[in-house]
Amino acid sequence: MEFNFKDQRISLDTDSQTAVLDKVATRLRNGEGFALATINLDHLVKLASLPEFRKAYARHDIVVADGRPIVALSRMAGRTVDLMPGSDLILPLCWVAASENVAVALVGSTDMALADAARALKQYVPGLNISLCLAPSGAFDPDGVEAGAILDQLVRAKTGLCFLALGAPKQEIFAQRGRGLAPRVGFVSIGAGLDFLGGHQRRAPKVMRRLGLEWLWRALSSPLRLGPRYVKCLLILPGQIVQALRLRVGRGG
Repeated sequence: MEFNFKDQRISLDTDSQTAVLDKVATRLRNGEGFALATINLDHLVKLASLPEFRKAYARHDIVVADGRPIVALSRMAGRTVDLMPGSDLILPLCWVAASENVAVALVGSTDMALADAARALKQYVPGLNISLCLAPSGAFDPDGVEAGAILDQLVRAKTGLCFLALGAPKQEIFAQRGRGLAPRVGFVSIGAGLDFLGGHQRRAPKVMRRLGLEWLWRALSSPLRLGPRYVKCLLILPGQIVQALRLRVGRGG
């Protein structure tokens, strides 16, 4: 599946979750950095209007489907992909990091949320080495001096895997900058995933997630903040469906 914009093309990884985890394990084992993004409808909305976001996203090594609409669009285009929300990837990736004996860093959110998330992760994954927990300032700029200092800390701590909870587009732009300045670090953008782990945000019940209604749960939990975001997501769906069907026809599907 490809998402085409006027100046960039973003390709969705069609590997299974198991294959993606194997790919990450190989890179960690070989000391090769990477940037992994989890694309969803909100990202598509932002990608359409933010050139710097498009540029960063297009240069990611791995892009997976975060949300059932992305999975559905891929199927319309004739490609089957696994659903891999960033929040659901954290524990599997930590198990990979522990097995490969690489240090993990948590960047984003707040000091308290990171401390609670680190405590939870160590309980779930015995032997996990969390070397850094860094909560940037409220004025964090992924292209700024503070971001450069964080990347320097990651390098000096010999970090292998770094979870970014900075929100889009900051986390993806920061990850792409890190590919140049911290080339041995694997960056994974996971949004609110660490807040969920530390209990600072409540995730939708499993039954709602299975039904594909996590978006509704989040919208109802914060209607003023998230309501307009989901309206924008719904508005772009018709165009994305047309694009997906064109891709299917183009492949002879």
